[in-house]
Amino acid sequence: MSSILHFTGFIRGVKYRACLTENLPKVSFLDFNPNNSSASGIIQADDMEVAYSKWVSPKRTRSYPFARIYNTYNSAKILTIIPVIKDEGKDGDLDKLQYSTISWMNLLNIYIVLGYYEDAEKSQKKNQSSKDKFTNQKFNSKFVKSQIQEIIEYKQSALHWNKS
Repeated sequence: MSSILHFTGFIRGVKYRACLTENLPKVSFLDFNPNNSSASGIIQADDMEVAYSKWVSPKRTRSYPFARIYNTYNSAKILTIIPVIKDEGKDGDLDKLQYSTISWMNLLNIYIVLGYYEDAEKSQKKNQSSKDKFTNQKFNSKFVKSQIQEIIEYKQSALHWNKS
């Protein structure tokens, strides 16, 4: 008979450095607009920098946001902009933020900016002009920037921010 071993304990002092990351473009906070910025980068505000990534959908499997998050992971403070809901119209998909996504961001110590889309266009893609589908959704930039400003000034952990 084989016996089963059970291990319990804590892992402390985990240290690592992300490798093979892309060089992130820098943008000043005043010039930052989530709708026309790159998918990930660094926001410079006064004497502080915060790395950001943005999602185009709350669904993790559509746009592969973890690759963009990985590129930001060597920064001291990291945030990610996630739409709470992405409605693509009557003939499109309706994607909603899942709690497991928030849990993952908590474990990765990433501050979440919950954004919402306030504008979109009717899809004109081939074979879709007769359908009721939206495309080119735009975040409410003012709201997203206000959340980023709060995170820049925030002194507690990403877990605390995300829970509040």
